[in-house]
Amino acid sequence: MWYRRSLLALGLGAALPWPAASQSFPARPLRIVVPNAAGGAADLTARTVAQKMAGSLGQSVIIENRPSAGGVVAGELVARSEPDGYTMLLVSSGTAVSAALFKSLPFDTLRDFAPVSMLATFDLAIVVKEGGRFRTLAELLAQAGAHPGKLNLGTPQVGTTQNLAAELFKASAGIDVQVVPFNGTPPVITALRGGDIDAALDIVGPLMPQIAAHALRPLAVLGAQRAPQLPDVPAARETGGSLARFDVSSWNGLAVPAKTPPDVVARLNREVQAALAQSDVKKHLLDLNQVAQGSTTAQLRERLEADIARWGEVIARARIPRQ
Repeated sequence: MWYRRSLLALGLGAALPWPAASQSFPARPLRIVVPNAAGGAADLTARTVAQKMAGSLGQSVIIENRPSAGGVVAGELVARSEPDGYTMLLVSSGTAVSAALFKSLPFDTLRDFAPVSMLATFDLAIVVKEGGRFRTLAELLAQAGAHPGKLNLGTPQVGTTQNLAAELFKASAGIDVQVVPFNGTPPVITALRGGDIDAALDIVGPLMPQIAAHALRPLAVLGAQRAPQLPDVPAARETGGSLARFDVSSWNGLAVPAKTPPDVVARLNREVQAALAQSDVKKHLLDLNQVAQGSTTAQLRERLEADIARWGEVIARARIPRQ
């Protein structure tokens, strides 16, 4: 009898760590590791949400910037962290691109992380020089169809979400255009305004000052619906035809190391949803040209899986060398 009681006690003891840990969670400051430099949209999004989470959690939420190619440094740091909910990773559409683009990573994007929630989405747009020959997306598509291989579509670097979105748009629309990568958004804008390229595809946020100044004209956004900051600009899918189902946008979210207790993940998810529901957070993100959008853990995993598969197909079809 005594050894049965001992075994029972051992069994109960073995079952205690997760509930005990989650009941006292959080007992110390948390951190969000951001794979981007301070001051960018991803960093500011993380800081906005972290500030609200800190208030409701009763603990500081510290932002730690670890920029590197493909977000590898930040991803490896979080993947190897203790799975206790105290270390989170800012994941994004770029995380999915890296999983598809890199031959090998020091972590498995789907196996080594547990999704917490989406944070926000941000639109991509096709723009042209204001006062140029194209006033609508239909006109650009017609010109591309009539003169295969003659039009140039500028984007930031090869392998960025914008660059791959351009390749996907090209294939979906059934047009033959030259996708021309530049070393970032400023050179793309310079080339477009200087007439060196016919159109550009980039994230809306960095383009907004040029659009507001009437230097660039947005022809279409690429998401499922019109962007709140550009309500008069149609979504590409409104063109119909082969683009009727076109839907590409960038996004970011939070994840923790795999094996983090499910109830701790659930607590973090609730805190994110509560933060994103605040009107000042929504406004601040909109000022950053992002739309606050939370999710369930399952929805974030589904999005990550779908994007890895989609960008992998685009990379293969465009014959972009894996890094």
